[in-house]
Amino acid sequence: MSDSLVEALGLAVRANLPVLLWGSPGTGKTSAVLAMGRAMDLPVEVVVGSVREPSDFAGLPVVSEGSVHFAPPRWADRLASQGEGILFLDELTTSPPAVQAAMLRVVLERVVGDLQLPGGVRVVAAANRPQEAADGWELSAPMANRFVHLDWTIEADEIGRGLTTGFPVPGSGRRVVEPTAAQSLAARTAVASFLHVRPALVLQVPRTSSAAGRAWPSPRSWETVAHLLAVTEASSASPDARLLLVSGAVGDGPALELLSWLSELDLPDPAAVLADPDGFSLPDRGDRAYAALTAVASYAVASSDAELWQAAWRVIARAAEVAPDVAVLVARSLAAHRPAGAPLPTEVQALTPVLHAAGLLT
Repeated sequence: MSDSLVEALGLAVRANLPVLLWGSPGTGKTSAVLAMGRAMDLPVEVVVGSVREPSDFAGLPVVSEGSVHFAPPRWADRLASQGEGILFLDELTTSPPAVQAAMLRVVLERVVGDLQLPGGVRVVAAANRPQEAADGWELSAPMANRFVHLDWTIEADEIGRGLTTGFPVPGSGRRVVEPTAAQSLAARTAVASFLHVRPALVLQVPRTSSAAGRAWPSPRSWETVAHLLAVTEASSASPDARLLLVSGAVGDGPALELLSWLSELDLPDPAAVLADPDGFSLPDRGDRAYAALTAVASYAVASSDAELWQAAWRVIARAAEVAPDVAVLVARSLAAHRPAGAPLPTEVQALTPVLHAAGLLT
């Protein structure tokens, strides 16, 4: 496996995002996950879906004192008692649809029966392509959309090097740095601005079962992308690892579109804009203008600061002079998040016709 793949897997697991490794049998997926657990000092519970029943994930119904509760299996109890660990769902494509359906809450919400697993429990899965698996099943679209998909590929020289000097261990290298509030906000704003430009990519449910079992864009997976952008920025991840992770969340096409668009944006720092709102110049390109204003408004709203909120209105007013259609879109969000006690700035008066047209004033 490549260095960027090892880096991407380690980053995703440390960021506590569900990861699904796709690869042929005998390529070392299970060994890599077990080694990663040792490197991260985390216990690993291996659960093979093909030999499990739905009740092993949804809980076994037990009647006690006139009521029914759903008892979790022992592997879930062990993870809960340890407080953290890796739940490794091996051979996922050999799990029948009923078992996959029972796994849904486990993967996304870390809930097994009536047991809420601790937040430190990560979920990693491995799967063979259905045509390579014993009695393989395609993944359901809801299950696939919960994972970051990574292709576990190997090359002959990598195997040769691994046999002589040791195989790389995911999670043993680059550490994940928790994104700052500003980095998380910037990432969410970037994704929101991109989807404003490309609304057709917000939701694209695949039409074939094989495509539905891999990464595809949805509001859930775009939220994952925003988290990944913040994590990779804070952790100074390599561009190749970032591409693998974003592609693993929404698919190759949407990921390439997003990252290409981001590389051309060159947006101003919203904190610097709000420090000198009268010096702000709106970018000429429509998508850059919308992204820049959205970043400024989001920063002001997140701060809950009356002075920054008023400064943001000054920026919106300047933008309305040259692009009222863009300004009103952002003004809607700003008007809906007025800090307590913040007076209306004088700039709102100049924007009154625009706000009337948008239905923000009666």
